[in-house]
Amino acid sequence: MVDRRAVLKGIAAAGVTAGAGAAGLAIAGANDSAQAAALRQPGSLPYPHLAPGTDTIPQVEHIVVLMMENHSYDNKLGMLGRAGADGFTLGADGKPTASNPYPSGGKTQHAFRMPTTCQLSGAPSQTWDASHSSYDGGRNDGFVGASGAVAMGYWERADQPFYYSLASVFPLADRYFCSVLGQTYPNRRYLMAATSLGMVNDDQVQDLPGYPPNGTIFDSLNSHGLSWKDYWSTTPCTLLWPDLFVRDPANALRLETIDHFFSDAKAGKLPAFCLVEPDYGNTSEEDPQNIAAGEQFAASVIDAVMSGPNWSKTLLIWTYDEHGGYYDHVPPPVAVPPDDVQPTTLLGGPKYDGFGRYGFRVPCVIVSPWARAGHVSHLVYDHTSILKLVETKWNLPALTRRDANANNMLDMLDFSAPAFAKPPALAKPLVDTDSSALACNTSGPGTIPPPGSVTG
Repeated sequence: MVDRRAVLKGIAAAGVTAGAGAAGLAIAGANDSAQAAALRQPGSLPYPHLAPGTDTIPQVEHIVVLMMENHSYDNKLGMLGRAGADGFTLGADGKPTASNPYPSGGKTQHAFRMPTTCQLSGAPSQTWDASHSSYDGGRNDGFVGASGAVAMGYWERADQPFYYSLASVFPLADRYFCSVLGQTYPNRRYLMAATSLGMVNDDQVQDLPGYPPNGTIFDSLNSHGLSWKDYWSTTPCTLLWPDLFVRDPANALRLETIDHFFSDAKAGKLPAFCLVEPDYGNTSEEDPQNIAAGEQFAASVIDAVMSGPNWSKTLLIWTYDEHGGYYDHVPPPVAVPPDDVQPTTLLGGPKYDGFGRYGFRVPCVIVSPWARAGHVSHLVYDHTSILKLVETKWNLPALTRRDANANNMLDMLDFSAPAFAKPPALAKPLVDTDSSALACNTSGPGTIPPPGSVTG
């Protein structure tokens, strides 16, 4: 497999340009012209009666996106136990009832607590094909067949105390889906442009298709004089749209290393919009990393926002790019395809139902003084909902059909009074309280699956 981060660094050095995408996919779920006509279109404004660039949410001046990697909702928060949140169903023994069959038949793999906070290397899989096999037409019973027993693993509060504290205090979305039934790069392309332009797998990074006709969210922000930055640790994911820097070389000045995020947060100099990126080799939580290291990084970012002078007017979104191949019990619903670009089947795999379906659920919490206390949102969101929130705040035109028709996340906010004017005290990350939290970095992830988790 290609070293994905090394390839991105190569893009930065060589200035790779993008190829053209294919066309021809019809709108899923829009089976007649009346349904198609009812959809909001690219270029539409959230508030058509207002001028583009109008600030409609003055209570918030800074939107921060902290996107980690490769974990489903159930894998991270299935055992949260928050009232109203759709996690695991528990049996009389207090353990999840969730299971998946082995493809050979006769055996069943039950959901199990991961033996350590470390992960296997290279498993589970979240490729386009593996994700669709896991989905299995809505049965969600193909995870073990696609990825092996590890797909049924999960972590509890004791393994990630900061995350469980965060998801217990601030508003939680239990219907936030990743944008594509596929890997990191196409999903992160959706975060920035509301389309992947046909990209379905990470190994297509060497032949990045096209540039979005309506640009990215960064182009929209630039055109209205709104500041943005990409604070990166090892690789800026904005390089997934390399022409962003070809079309406007000044955008390179908006790339800042992660230390600048912490200094900007402390000085009250955060931009209007920013991405904050982990170290993709050590603190992003992708396998085989220790999730405790990722939790500690996320806690440091969130603490910097809550303790900084910008807190009173800041909104931070914590989420994950995709499910990483880990089990989730909620079938991804039908979605509005962003455009007429078909999935690029670089590896010869099937196109399935194209981009007319979301990917699996991932965790999502909004951290802000204006966050709605005690709330669990059941509205359907995906990464383009973050774009829709940005577009709603500054009345910016939609980039594709997907963000044009996305929910804008405002139900997770309450502007009548700041419920969290004083930042709440959250639990410390595991690394800060347990000296053995990183021991599995050298001893390994433990026995997977653990004894007793397989029946039949």
